[in-house]
Amino acid sequence: MISKVKSCGLMGVDGFVGEVETDISNGLPAFDIVGLPDAAVREARERVRAAVKNSGFNFPVKRMTVNLAPAHIKKEGACFDLPISIAILAASEQIDIDCPAQYMFLGELSLTGELRPIKGALPIAIAARDHGIEKMILPKENAYEAATVKGLQVYPASNLQEIVFHLTGQKQLAPCSVAFDEIFASENQYDVDFCDVKGQENVKRALEVAAAGGHNVLMTGPPGSGKTMIAKRLPTILPDMSFEEALEVTKIHSVAGLISKNTSLITNRVFRSPHHTISNASLVGGGRMPKPGEISLAHLGVLFLDELPEFKKDVLEVMRQPLEDGVVTISRINASLTYPCNTMLIASMNPCKCGFYGDSTRECTCSAVQIQKYLGKISGPLMDRIDIQLQVAPVKYKDLESTSRPEHSRDIKSRVNQARKIQLERYQKSKIYANSQLQPSHMQKYCKLGTQEKELLKNAFEKLGLSARAHNRILKVARTIADLDVSDSIRTHHLAEAIQYRSLDRKFWN
Repeated sequence: MISKVKSCGLMGVDGFVGEVETDISNGLPAFDIVGLPDAAVREARERVRAAVKNSGFNFPVKRMTVNLAPAHIKKEGACFDLPISIAILAASEQIDIDCPAQYMFLGELSLTGELRPIKGALPIAIAARDHGIEKMILPKENAYEAATVKGLQVYPASNLQEIVFHLTGQKQLAPCSVAFDEIFASENQYDVDFCDVKGQENVKRALEVAAAGGHNVLMTGPPGSGKTMIAKRLPTILPDMSFEEALEVTKIHSVAGLISKNTSLITNRVFRSPHHTISNASLVGGGRMPKPGEISLAHLGVLFLDELPEFKKDVLEVMRQPLEDGVVTISRINASLTYPCNTMLIASMNPCKCGFYGDSTRECTCSAVQIQKYLGKISGPLMDRIDIQLQVAPVKYKDLESTSRPEHSRDIKSRVNQARKIQLERYQKSKIYANSQLQPSHMQKYCKLGTQEKELLKNAFEKLGLSARAHNRILKVARTIADLDVSDSIRTHHLAEAIQYRSLDRKFWN
């Protein structure tokens, strides 16, 4: 007898719906799985055999062929254990599924028949809904994640026996539901706040501008000046996440297997800070079995690279195209996978190897050649993708001992939200959402300068020795500063502040 059961696999951050077809016939006992299975899927034979027996059901001693359709797509992971088991029980007439096209099954089985969580439950649930599937049965640890997809009934289960009892009508599983209002009511709960930062008002102002326009930032300063502390607080002032953005971010983390137990959606902006020993594949994605990298895991959030020159040069260079395009494309023989990576890059570094070049309190021990060599590890093309370059001075003692309370993140965030709202309304017909995404074709329309502003920009280039590539960056940042000031046009003081944020470009890379 032949049975067909709906299941699903993953391609990048998207799911694809397929079928598990099982044929049981007379002949020498055999159990074959076809349809481009990987090693984990082929090993399902032994897991399924033991799980069916230990759950109190009969495992057919006949010739069985299991086909995972579509056959041209490689199947990976252990999520096919459950649909294979259900298909075998249906083909051997131990259960009868009413309307099998309405159900989708996925989950890993233990030898005792217990269900274990899988990766990618959210993108799979989205694919199931889009293909008209009404009901999904999966491990209870993944239930809240999949239940965020509206229009799909999600049934969490603990073991194979519970699922069979549900399908045969002996004991129904209770569907899982998610209270969306409660999820977003508890968002933006951070353990850090900008009010913890004493002094460094110029740096906090620059990060406010970066958050308002989605600009990349490089901070240069001596050790202990607060670069890392300030960077970790940047997510607290980024704009609120919409439901669609939360779905995007959760999909990526779900595919990477980073969703914690009984979590439905990631509603806070992500902050990722990889170590400088990271490899190319770990940063941008890839590997033998491609997975999203750190730049994709920081999608719609912050990717913080501390001690930037300590990263391998080829690792930094491989980021250039993803930062420009907002996506990472990984090509393999069987498929080409695309991961989104629309992230803010925040980097920090010392001004030299010893860290005290330009410090008024400590003497630098590096020679001019050593300083240039150290800074030369950051290439011009990478610097070209960084809008704001800051010099962070050491914190003064009077600032540390001050009893005045610095501004809270929520106050800064209110101004950022207002600026982003202005940008969304301005660019609603241009398919961009922030000033950092402005293309040269947009500059003439959205970044017009008056006579005084043009003269100021001209003088800055001539006297400060700014590079040609700094032109568009200055205009983008000036446009953001004007939005924070709720100004329709870019004024002289907006442009002057933006020019100050190119100090490192002027000093070291020209």
